[in-house]
Amino acid sequence: MSSPYQSIVIIGGGVIGSAIAYFLTMQQPGSNVTVVERDPSYARASSALSASSIRQQFSTDINIEISAYGIGFLRNVGTLLACDGDVPDIGLHEGGYLYLATPTGEATLCENHALQRQHGADVALLGPAQLAERFPWLALQDVALGSLGLSGEGWFDGYLLLTALRKKAQSQGVRYVADEAVGFDMVASDGVQHVNAVRLQSGAVLPCRYAVNAGGPWAATVAAWAGIGLPVVGKRRTVFHLASPATLPGCPLLIDTSGIWLRPEGRGFICGFAPDAGNDADFAPLEPEYAAFEERIWPTLAERIPGFEALRMQGAWAGYYEMNTFDHNAIVGLHSACDNLVFANGFSGHGLQQCPAVGRGLAELMLTGQYQTLDLSPLSIERIGRNAPLREKNVI
Repeated sequence: MSSPYQSIVIIGGGVIGSAIAYFLTMQQPGSNVTVVERDPSYARASSALSASSIRQQFSTDINIEISAYGIGFLRNVGTLLACDGDVPDIGLHEGGYLYLATPTGEATLCENHALQRQHGADVALLGPAQLAERFPWLALQDVALGSLGLSGEGWFDGYLLLTALRKKAQSQGVRYVADEAVGFDMVASDGVQHVNAVRLQSGAVLPCRYAVNAGGPWAATVAAWAGIGLPVVGKRRTVFHLASPATLPGCPLLIDTSGIWLRPEGRGFICGFAPDAGNDADFAPLEPEYAAFEERIWPTLAERIPGFEALRMQGAWAGYYEMNTFDHNAIVGLHSACDNLVFANGFSGHGLQQCPAVGRGLAELMLTGQYQTLDLSPLSIERIGRNAPLREKNVI
């Protein structure tokens, strides 16, 4: 049995932390891995409150490559995460994403499409006539072009993915501790910090070979224990549950030109939007923005989908995006100021779809010293110090 001093301690047991734990113990059975999760009910966890979708339609190489691996993993969850005779079904529905663009956004959509096709993404550009034929329920008066994912995109049950990853990780020997991390024991050598142990609120001390920051919206607090600034905050996002007598045959996950998104959910629909920058406070209370339905959602959707004039809100919930305010992309890997603090933060709404590739990559990094199958270095935190943002044009 390995010494506790050789253990890996993961702070945060959501889908990112659980994916890392799963891959660590899958790649190296017998690895000593502890996950510290302060709320095992996951009542406020982004993993449980997300709209849970996956797309290939990104504008950067690394995000497209991450999603290409992610969809393969999600398609095979039943096999990969089967545990004690329980075969999980996350309800993956490859209904596709449909991005709509006005004439001013047409060139960007074409540019993104070319990159996506270079990576083998199954996406198609559709003009107004093709869109009208395929989706006759859409009003297209201002639309110049649409980009539709034909496969490899859709939605699933994020909470079931989380619980399946956690259960499988535990079956592989991962220990989950219901406690809150409150600090590090650290030493420094030649100006480089090293985490010796993670301190818990209960008073327990967990010695570690690596500490992993998978703290979600609260990741900046963890980074600060090592004296490292992390531009990650919690941004409230409301998901509205809608009902309508209108049927929308073949409805994908629709990204309207207004930025509002909509997708089927059971017999109804769910939708959401990004608040205007001036109204997008950090860590706003997790109360749904009910007023936005009457003021913004309903008028916009009724104009885009005439059958939605009779749209009704059935309910709503709110969760946090762990927003990377620097460039809205994940921050992954080590920092030069600390040789064994691993970052897995700032996914900005993409954590569920990116957790398979990031979990695999960070497990490789900790077990072998480098990425083996997909180089995640474009997501390194060092880009922030260089002021070299990784620009993603397709931010929802």
